[in-house]
Amino acid sequence: MQIDMTELDTWQISLDPRFELIMPVGLVVMMFAVALALKIEDFAFLRRYPARFAGAASSQIVGLPLLTLILVWIIQPIPSIAFGMIVVACCPGGNVSNFITHLARGNTALSVSLTATSSLAAALVTPISILFWSSLYPPAAGIVEAVEVEAGPFILSMGALLALPIAAGMAVRHYHPAIAVRIRPVFMIAALTIIVALVASGVARNPQMFMATGLVVLAIAALHNALAFGLGWVTGRALGFDAKGRRTMTFEVGIQNAGLGLMIVIAVFGGTGGAVAMTGTWSIWHLISGLLLAAGFRALDGWQARGQVKAAE
Repeated sequence: MQIDMTELDTWQISLDPRFELIMPVGLVVMMFAVALALKIEDFAFLRRYPARFAGAASSQIVGLPLLTLILVWIIQPIPSIAFGMIVVACCPGGNVSNFITHLARGNTALSVSLTATSSLAAALVTPISILFWSSLYPPAAGIVEAVEVEAGPFILSMGALLALPIAAGMAVRHYHPAIAVRIRPVFMIAALTIIVALVASGVARNPQMFMATGLVVLAIAALHNALAFGLGWVTGRALGFDAKGRRTMTFEVGIQNAGLGLMIVIAVFGGTGGAVAMTGTWSIWHLISGLLLAAGFRALDGWQARGQVKAAE
């Protein structure tokens, strides 16, 4: 079956009606689970190296959306896909970056600090960034205007929806750390289940659209993700990080909380086809690419170690 890609702009992903109620709950559960891992000491790197930390955080909050804006101007995907790319770029870093950084033998403490900061700032930064960066690309701005999203109410409501669970999660972590450690896996599984159910429901109810456009969306998501990894590595080098720090920056910028972006697109922006397809594809693809990249870093370590042994012989 062939489909005109521009149809994605007018295609509204239909979900099981029960998800209308589950969606806000899913957002709260996801951010609460993220916050349960945040500790005051996670921000220690900020106190010790404020200038370098500011540079690293800026690459996530400003650098990636700016890179995305340049990319959409160059490749000019259909508006809804461009909007999905911008939403992903405006989301905070994904917590899985900490795990993948560890696998890649990066600086896990730095990874945790950066993820904690971007997650904490998400309540304010994410909604403002989505509106700001999409306004700089008229086709994507048209998506926002079409659903008649008003800036003030959107920022306040989305900020509250994200800030309250973050504050609650951090409070539990600070005052009842043992409980936070115990319940976090439950909330993480619940959040992951909701995301998987969202994707499954969307694909099940709109199979022809995903089958006809999947490879195109995947190719764009893979390019966008690869450039994000590259931006992280270049930023790490420009800021003077060592090899471990550069690996950390690579994963911090290249792995986004795309699941949050998917929920925002569906809950606030009407589930526009291309945006849902892009955020959903990103949420899966960056895990695959991140693990492959981590394996590549470890292989590089092994190759360098063998080279040193041979040189010493």
